[in-house]
Amino acid sequence: MSEEKKLAANEYIKIDSNYLRGTIAEALEDSSTGSMPENDQQLLKFHGTYQQDDRDLRAERRKHKLEKAYSFMIRIRVPGGVATSEQWLQTDRLAGDFANGTIKLTTRQAFQFHGVIKGNLKRTIKEINQAAMDTIAACGDVNRNVMCNPNPYLSEVHADVLQVAKDISAHLTPQTPAYHEIWLDGEKVESTEKEIEPIYGKTYLPRKFKITIAVPPSNDVDIFANCLSFIAIVEDGKLVGFNVAVGGGMGSTHNNEKTYPRLADVIGFCTVDQVVDVAEKVVLVQRDFGDRTDRKHSRFKYTVDDHGPDWILAKLNEYLGYDLGPVRPYVFEDNGDRFGWTEGTNGNSHFTLFVQGGRVLDTADYPLRTGLREIAKVHTGDFRLTANQNLVIANVSPEKRAEIESLIKKYGIKDSLETSGLRLNSLACVALPTCGLALAEAERYLPDLITEIEDLVEENGLRHDAIVIRMTGCPNGCGRPFLAEIGFVGRAPGKYNLYLGGGFAGQRLSKLYRESVPATEIKATLAPIIARYAKERESGERFGDFCIRAGYVEATTQGRDFHLNIKPEAFVKR
Repeated sequence: MSEEKKLAANEYIKIDSNYLRGTIAEALEDSSTGSMPENDQQLLKFHGTYQQDDRDLRAERRKHKLEKAYSFMIRIRVPGGVATSEQWLQTDRLAGDFANGTIKLTTRQAFQFHGVIKGNLKRTIKEINQAAMDTIAACGDVNRNVMCNPNPYLSEVHADVLQVAKDISAHLTPQTPAYHEIWLDGEKVESTEKEIEPIYGKTYLPRKFKITIAVPPSNDVDIFANCLSFIAIVEDGKLVGFNVAVGGGMGSTHNNEKTYPRLADVIGFCTVDQVVDVAEKVVLVQRDFGDRTDRKHSRFKYTVDDHGPDWILAKLNEYLGYDLGPVRPYVFEDNGDRFGWTEGTNGNSHFTLFVQGGRVLDTADYPLRTGLREIAKVHTGDFRLTANQNLVIANVSPEKRAEIESLIKKYGIKDSLETSGLRLNSLACVALPTCGLALAEAERYLPDLITEIEDLVEENGLRHDAIVIRMTGCPNGCGRPFLAEIGFVGRAPGKYNLYLGGGFAGQRLSKLYRESVPATEIKATLAPIIARYAKERESGERFGDFCIRAGYVEATTQGRDFHLNIKPEAFVKR
């Protein structure tokens, strides 16, 4: 009999954690250090926070024999990306009181704080909960924040889709009392395993799990990049159900071809009444069959690839006790946002503004955070976070529109009229200085790079053309760079792998075009491609499609083909 494989280290941490308690409560009381014990750092993720340090300060602090400048990132779940005006105001207050004075809008429709010191960690999380929000399961080996299309121009189904997102989120939230005990001073309750975690069990999932809901024709939540997605099927203005997509994921590792991004497979259809049950059973399939021995192979995308989509569908049907229906027709047109004012079907209107890198802050020439705070004080609608790190001031009533328009003008809040199509379709992860995995800059560098590339698009008459451009500091894929028409992935300080050919609607993976391109050479590398696109593109042809037709890269739809180094010769006119 072959020896049973040893589990990954995190599995033992979970087993020994007493349902995510570990020694977190005791370690929080230790004021002799700004850090937490190593095992507790892993468990803290399930509670919605990561330990980080300021890498810009490492050398100086080491020189003076000081501990690293530790702080914590806190992620607030916002199911469906919808927050009330009061929640926005409380988030803004907490960012000023306990974080670094900024609010990060994430690519998963969540709020994120940076720079929270250990001594303020418990108080911050407690006050987040007092604002009717929470951080549990915002990170960790569980289902994360459930995303849905903000959909300001299809308001008649948004309420239904949002409710589904909230229902799935609530159903898949870990049940352990540890969160309330540690952060909210709840009483300890002794329970059986089945009572504590009826879905997850004491080892939870092999890795993080991500769920999205899209309403065609918009794929702004990038359903093909997620573990499980639901594609809303609308007939005669009514939500009738969802196509079910499984096995998407973005993460990869440099120089490891066993790791790769993967597009989800659409395997069936479920009704609205079945959707929460389907979500649970897909999670159970991953719980029971995901790889717990190798964390680089533990995401659901590898479970789907190892067994095949047909096997997953059969196992899912077995767990459900009924069969999913056949896939219904749908069409995606893009994965971007609609900027400026749009009119809703309920008489209200929505204003979508561009937020560079998702970072809400005040600068000398752009007091964005202050402006949004003042708007929140009078806004009777809601705020919707988009999956592209932008923000919708949604459900503006006719009575409030003039006042909000005045505030938008007063604080110079920018929409699509003031920047290029390239910038409006950009994403960047946080990267340096706080992310411990970052190999290169992303959020701090991409705006400057876009300014350089904007010269090229201006010269070629492409200022208003939407081109999806994304940058991450490492290949983990938090900013979904492997779906971008132009993708940059950090390889080393100041060097990036350049990917081309992603689908404009998020339906195709990009492909490596150049490896380790120095930042100083990026503009020159892209210049001839952009010039050819402007001159040779066909009517309606997107940049990613052109890169494939012109022979710069090959079309890639299968994750296992992602690393194939087929680099055809550039297209030559005959």
